[in-house]
Amino acid sequence: MYGYMNLTDKRILVTGGAVRIGREISTRLSKAGADVVIHYRTHSDEAEELAEILRTSGGRADTVSGDISTESGCESILEQAFDHGPLHGLVNNAAVFNRTTLADSDRQTFIREFGPNLFGPLALMRGMAAQHLEGVIINLLDRRVAAHDASSVPYHLSKIALAEATRLAAIEFGPRLRVNGVAPGAILPPPGRENEPDYLQKHGGRAPLDHQCTPGDIAGAVLYFFNAPAVTGQVIFVDGGQHLLGNGV
Repeated sequence: MYGYMNLTDKRILVTGGAVRIGREISTRLSKAGADVVIHYRTHSDEAEELAEILRTSGGRADTVSGDISTESGCESILEQAFDHGPLHGLVNNAAVFNRTTLADSDRQTFIREFGPNLFGPLALMRGMAAQHLEGVIINLLDRRVAAHDASSVPYHLSKIALAEATRLAAIEFGPRLRVNGVAPGAILPPPGRENEPDYLQKHGGRAPLDHQCTPGDIAGAVLYFFNAPAVTGQVIFVDGGQHLLGNGV
């Protein structure tokens, strides 16, 4: 199994890899020598811009598009990625988040959250496994998988299910594939609130560590898993210890 220093010429697909945390992951993987496949659904300009930046910096990058919430979308994403060669890594980063209580949810509410947050990653993991190659899969989870957030039940349950799927995939797809998860805490303000410098201080909740987690912290955990040949089926919480406090509020 390859590690951090051997990512050169290894192709890694990062879903939602053009913006926010995904952008930092794509950038760090490229700097480590990987050929990055940047997935996007709506952020085409950002994806092409990042790919050009990585190429200008001496890296190699492709872009693929598609809706990970549908089976056909995932098939299209994989077909586009495989057109340029096999995949040696997959980072399931793309997700949606909505604050919806159980009382305010219905079947369609759950389908809208489970599509991109669970069913999409499952389909892409199956596509990785179908190659019968060695590789690494990393699923972006949430520190809420160790808590009980009644304000966002569909999202919460989708991430809990993905955490368990991470462990099950580690068993089924080993030894060829290592499958792990990264569970971030409060990293960035939600879209549209980026210009509020104190947003996370007000709404991020308390944690044992006096450290504001960054996208770089998440990317560092992702890189760790690529350099950890003895680790599979594990989840790293990158949240300043917030998950230790239950709901962390």
